Amino acid sequence: MHSSAVFLIEFGAIILGLGLLGRFAGRFRLSPIPLYLLAGLAFGEGGLLPLGASEEFVAIGAEIGVILLLLMLGLEYTASDLVSNLKSQYPAGLVDCALNALPGAAMALLLGWGPVAAVVLAGVTWISSSGVIAKVLSDLGRLGNRETPVILSILVLEDLAMAVYLPIVTALLAGAGLAAGSVTLAVALGVAALVLFAAVRYGRLISRFVSSDDPEKLLLVVLGLTLLVAGLAQQLQVSAAVGAFLVGIALSGEVAEGAHNLLSPLRDLFAAVFFVFFGLHTDPASIPPVLLPALCLAVVTAATKIATGYWAARRAGIGAKGRWRAGGTLVARGEFSIVIAGLAVTSGIEPSLGPLATAYVLLLVVLGPLTARFTAPAAERLGRLRARRDAARVPVPAVSPRPDES
Repeated sequence: MHSSAVFLIEFGAIILGLGLLGRFAGRFRLSPIPLYLLAGLAFGEGGLLPLGASEEFVAIGAEIGVILLLLMLGLEYTASDLVSNLKSQYPAGLVDCALNALPGAAMALLLGWGPVAAVVLAGVTWISSSGVIAKVLSDLGRLGNRETPVILSILVLEDLAMAVYLPIVTALLAGAGLAAGSVTLAVALGVAALVLFAAVRYGRLISRFVSSDDPEKLLLVVLGLTLLVAGLAQQLQVSAAVGAFLVGIALSGEVAEGAHNLLSPLRDLFAAVFFVFFGLHTDPASIPPVLLPALCLAVVTAATKIATGYWAARRAGIGAKGRWRAGGTLVARGEFSIVIAGLAVTSGIEPSLGPLATAYVLLLVVLGPLTARFTAPAAERLGRLRARRDAARVPVPAVSPRPDES
């Protein structure tokens, strides 16, 4: 069969399957992300029916999916909102790093993998998945919730921290000297600061340049600008996700609203492709040997992420339900964790690190949408049970008889 025909059959089957899985998940009011991942596992390396012809296109579609997810998040907020949230939430970023990076580093050292592997695994457990969380917030209709700016602030702080972390890890894995590592780090920080400055200072000019009454032209300009900035950011050692998010921040008013309406279907399509791609590149046979340490790490860092979100939301004055929702939403790990683990696998520092990271991310990327939905109701139910138990323990005071009854 002709290669183009095979590609169309494979990719058409993927899209049709995603649509059916999405409808199935919607019937039970669940996020479809875990089903997309399991579908990727079934048809990826070592799965039931590995795909070949469409793999390269799916990989490109997955990158576009993450970029569109972060662009759409950025469209929800203005540049002033971003700056004020970052200023107020930077302590939460420090707490986030301490609570979630240390378990990964400790696990690597306990397994005897050495300090470089410890730095790598610390990054894997530290960074939440912006792509997964953006999709979950959209699926659950929480983009307008009071706790959502807190969640986004933590995600942006993590993504910006990647501009510092990734050059350091790359230099460590390559055995580069201090001078070479410092130059790479300086370039990354400079580019991130420049893009942020342009988004904050010249947001109105950018919106005016992009604005168009013709939906077709608006779609082409916004999409082209986003991909261009994301690509340049990634080329200069800054996350493409950060570049896309800041493009969304720079757009405001009618332009942001129009772009949101036009890009929503594209976001949903490519985001689904991203989650399938993640599963496609995981060999199910590599997971069982590292499942126990991955499970232990997942349990610990799910709890620490929930604690991070709860603390940050409480600090921002959010109510109890919003605090639990914030914590539960931050649990998912994803694209950054896989990128970090991929760097380590390429360098060959520890053969088991890649499968461990993959199993860990798969556990939390499946668990994340569930904790986002059920953490607050579960906490509320436990609170009611505790209140009833405490009430049952309170002794009932004895009623003394009246004088005329003695």
